[in-house]
Amino acid sequence: MTLTAPRPTEARGRTRSVLARAFGITAVMSAGGSLLGLFRDLLLARYFGAGQGTDAFLVAWTVPETAAPLLIEDAMAFLMVPAFSLALSAEDTPQDPQIPTPRTRLVRASQTLPTAPGHAPTKGRGELRAQPPTSRTVPPPRTPAPTPAVSDLVAATLPPLALLLAAVSAVTLLGAPILVHLLAPGLPDPGLAVVCTRLTALTILPFGLTGYLSAGLRAHRRFTAPGAVYIAYNTGILLVMILLHGSLGVRAAAAGVALGSVLMTAVLLPPFTRHCTRLTLRRRQAATATATAATAATAPALVLSPLALLPIALFTLTRQSQVFVERYLASSLAPGTISHLNYAEKVAQMAMTLGVLVCTVTFPVVARALAEGDLEAARDRVQKDLGLIGALVLAGTAVLMACAPQIVALLFQRGAFTAQDTAATAAVMRVYSLGLLGQAMVGALVRPFFSTRPVVAFGSAPARSGTRSDWFPLAAMALGLLVTTGIGLAAVGRHGAIGLAAANATGITLTAALLLVGIRTRGVALRLGTVLLDQARLLAAAGFAALAAYLAARPIGAQALPSVLLGAVVGVAAFVLAAVALRAPVVSGPLAALSARLWTRGRKDEGEGRHGG
Repeated sequence: MTLTAPRPTEARGRTRSVLARAFGITAVMSAGGSLLGLFRDLLLARYFGAGQGTDAFLVAWTVPETAAPLLIEDAMAFLMVPAFSLALSAEDTPQDPQIPTPRTRLVRASQTLPTAPGHAPTKGRGELRAQPPTSRTVPPPRTPAPTPAVSDLVAATLPPLALLLAAVSAVTLLGAPILVHLLAPGLPDPGLAVVCTRLTALTILPFGLTGYLSAGLRAHRRFTAPGAVYIAYNTGILLVMILLHGSLGVRAAAAGVALGSVLMTAVLLPPFTRHCTRLTLRRRQAATATATAATAATAPALVLSPLALLPIALFTLTRQSQVFVERYLASSLAPGTISHLNYAEKVAQMAMTLGVLVCTVTFPVVARALAEGDLEAARDRVQKDLGLIGALVLAGTAVLMACAPQIVALLFQRGAFTAQDTAATAAVMRVYSLGLLGQAMVGALVRPFFSTRPVVAFGSAPARSGTRSDWFPLAAMALGLLVTTGIGLAAVGRHGAIGLAAANATGITLTAALLLVGIRTRGVALRLGTVLLDQARLLAAAGFAALAAYLAARPIGAQALPSVLLGAVVGVAAFVLAAVALRAPVVSGPLAALSARLWTRGRKDEGEGRHGG
């Protein structure tokens, strides 16, 4: 059967459809996990308030809080999504030497990448990619089986990774007293924090397996199971907290974290086995029947590059070190300060949820485009992501800034969580929210840096050696951490938790600015002026929306729920109106397209009515 290659517009339409469907699935699953996480924090505040016990648990929470971005959300995804994407591209490698393979296109593209700012710009799209053949012969449609390259990748990387994670978990468990002292030397009762840390240390192995399995499934465009992991995680925490908080105290929360991490891995094992590792007997027989000496000689080989792990792991740890700095400095302040910082960050980061989902869904698209040398497609995707992320995050930030006291009171002020805790948390949250856009942009911009040189490669040639651009994200994050530490040390004595929140926001915003400028070293030549202008328009719209939401919510005062609802509705509406007035493309473009579609449909219906009459 001969299949004609799809036209570019048709391919783009299918890609948009797949991304929209994946975003919808991931958004629903993430919303469920976020709601359960919010319920978890509500119960934590209700049962234990904001005191010494909660501070001890939050010091222990540093372990899963560090392991989650390192092993689930960031580093593992940066490593393995490009690796799985390259494996899938290797399976599509044509045998005709006249047809450029994905690997060949990547090598050609890499040869044009500048290694430092100031070098010659990268070539255009037409110079990087050869035109694909107009037709190709494909077998009849059937359920796709896992590919040999993917199975080789799993066999080569998963067992040593599991052994390494188990060793790190054991070391963390045994070294819990030292770790607690390093993280929070000012705790009045470190013993409780040590017990909780030993329980949370058990999460390292399941978290790592969860991140690995999620990366494989997302590269295969399977988003449902990865989106459900935090539902399983928070379900485990809630179950143990509700059943055992009376007998175990805050230790029940730590035990729930351990159980929840195991449930995360259990959710992913069946779909990963089905889609990514199982080689059917039929495929084995077909591969054996069609194998020849020539194809065996040209089959892509798996090349491991362990040094690619280093800049990614160090970047993620450096980024997470902002939390270490906060808790280290806050441990010497009044009891409950660490808790106020934690609650403020948890609520404020809800405004980033949809922005993070955009990065999660589109990352496989960016990785696949870079794996195939399509730098223009990668650039366009990243630029669109930045606009959408800015709109989503800034709209949420406007509501948080306007309604912070009402939101905190509505969520937490009950049980052991007092009105004084509400005031302190709300003040911190308003300052912390100033860095939300920077945090979201760092998450979007760092992915292209780590996609062009993954931990594995497929081909007979050895993996390329590293360049200075591999270390650029780490350098940017280290400079941001240095600024965070300096401002925190200068401000903590006079401004307390508010000074720490301001330090965090400043440091991460500086990192985002550096990554935005430095991404050109990876060949992803963003239109920097366009990006900055779009973000400036969205920032102006957010300022107007925050003022409108504040004025709308203020008259209701102590009535938290009506105040939050009115502030949110007015804030979002004001943001959309202001963005349209300022001609922000990410908002005005879709609204104009929707209006045109509705107008066309209305005229069509009117014409049909006249014809029928």
